[in-house]
Amino acid sequence: MESVGADDGPVKSVDHRALAVSVIDISSDIRRKSHNDTGVRPLSNGVLEILRVIESHPGITVAEVASRLGRQFSNVSVQLRELVAAGLVTRARDAADKRYVALHPTAESQRIKALLEGAWADALASASSRLRPEEREHIAAALPSLQRLAALLGEPE
Repeated sequence: MESVGADDGPVKSVDHRALAVSVIDISSDIRRKSHNDTGVRPLSNGVLEILRVIESHPGITVAEVASRLGRQFSNVSVQLRELVAAGLVTRARDAADKRYVALHPTAESQRIKALLEGAWADALASASSRLRPEEREHIAAALPSLQRLAALLGEPE
């Protein structure tokens, strides 16, 4: 399948369904295969998503987290209590406007993030070692585009 780009000539069309399924499968398998080696208490996908948003946007509010994730404020608030109780997130009242609570990751959250990301990388490295060299090169070449795609998908709607 090819389509014509405005300035770039023919470009290969992306099978977005296949890409989405592959990304979800990779994500699920990485989490499943790597979590046991970290010694970290398993976090649900929902809680982990909230934590990753807070780590990427320190000082974000509960409403902003809910908006970014497309969830109800009350549901995010309940899951945040779990993160606060676990010592992974702190809440601080905004100095300028006491109605707002800013959320920040803790040092423990950063430690866990580093452990998990290392375990995820190890799981991918193990699996990709069984790919052909040209397949690994394709993945390496696609990484900047995948990172940009992830950033675009992570923007509030």
